[in-house]
Amino acid sequence: MKPFKLPDHFLLGSATSAMQIEGGDRNNTWFKWCEEGRIKDGSSCLRAADHWNRIDEDLRLLTDTHQQVYRMGLEWSRIEPENGVFSDAAILHYRRELSLLKENGIQPMVTLHHFSIPLWFADLGGFLNPNCATYFERYVRYVVEHLGDLVQDYVTINEPNVYATNGYYFGIWPPGEKNFRMTMKVLANLARCHIRAYDLIHELRSNRNSGGQTCADDEQADYGGQTCVGVAHHLIDFVPYSPKWLDRAAAKLMSYLFQGAAVMAFTTGRLLPPLSLSGVFKRRQVVSDFMGINYYSRHGVHGRGFYTEMLPDKPQNDLGWEIYPEGLKRVCRWSHRHHPSLPIWITENGTCDAADAFRTQFIYDHLKAVSELIEEGLPVERYYHWSLLDNFELLEGESGPFGLFAVNFKTQERTLRKSGEFYAELCRNHGVME
Repeated sequence: MKPFKLPDHFLLGSATSAMQIEGGDRNNTWFKWCEEGRIKDGSSCLRAADHWNRIDEDLRLLTDTHQQVYRMGLEWSRIEPENGVFSDAAILHYRRELSLLKENGIQPMVTLHHFSIPLWFADLGGFLNPNCATYFERYVRYVVEHLGDLVQDYVTINEPNVYATNGYYFGIWPPGEKNFRMTMKVLANLARCHIRAYDLIHELRSNRNSGGQTCADDEQADYGGQTCVGVAHHLIDFVPYSPKWLDRAAAKLMSYLFQGAAVMAFTTGRLLPPLSLSGVFKRRQVVSDFMGINYYSRHGVHGRGFYTEMLPDKPQNDLGWEIYPEGLKRVCRWSHRHHPSLPIWITENGTCDAADAFRTQFIYDHLKAVSELIEEGLPVERYYHWSLLDNFELLEGESGPFGLFAVNFKTQERTLRKSGEFYAELCRNHGVME
């Protein structure tokens, strides 16, 4: 491994999702999905990594590995367990977790929606409901009024394109629909939710908790720091499966349909076809303070049949995803070319590796790529590794280990992997030393 250095201002940390690590919540759509037997290994998000009861222990995992930032999720179904009914106990729990992070010098970033929604909201149609943005805005208002003095960085929606396509086009996630128009409607409504939340968070933070009471003492509340609100976009490096013109054209079209149009909607409020089937927004100058990029792999696109497939004879992780660090550079350059005013935060990047055989190399190669992007002049400012812990990895259940720390789900013991030791040293040194 050749040494490289990241700038002193560059921030390194990790990311998690509330539903995927907390356990204990029966009020969200993924618990219902688990109960219906939809998970490959038969496990359930009800157990997960028991993080809800282990925040003190898991905080030490962050400090022991020298991380400066941490992206954590809030579970909407815990905070608003019934329509219009909010839980003081849940918000106090999150307030304590955020306070512990700040007391230990770790800057939190909160994700407001990460794939799961409350059952009452699902019963109302979820993000197909014409009033979904009003429901989401009410939830966001409560969160910021009660936690806004502890949090300045927000992801409103995690991977809206993945949430919409897996839940409403392929039907493999809740609610299991297979309808293209529904998919476009959900994406457009998620964009509306983001825009309303973007404006509201800035308004509430700038007005120091206007509009409601807070768990914080107003005399001691500190709303300092620049408010940063954005979306974590899942970006894939789509390439032609072969040099044939049909594959080349299909790769461009796939990239546009899966991410190009969606990113435009969530950064400018502009709906391009086919999202424009769901209405037209008034175009805005900007509705994002950073470009959040979740990057994992590249896909080859077939023009005949219009589908994707991993390229042959390439290194793959345990889930069969190609390991391709150059793809991170390509999607970052694409982002900067289309949205040059936005700093780039790598909000997720990691790999599934049960044997911990190649995760160290994966981390090195992708952060080396980041250092090269910075040398090129791209404004890449942060990196959040996915994930801090092995978690309930959606359809893979407990059999998709992405963590720097291995989790024995039966005993809930955490063990730092060798790759985690490597990442800890990289965080401590802000790079790889000779």
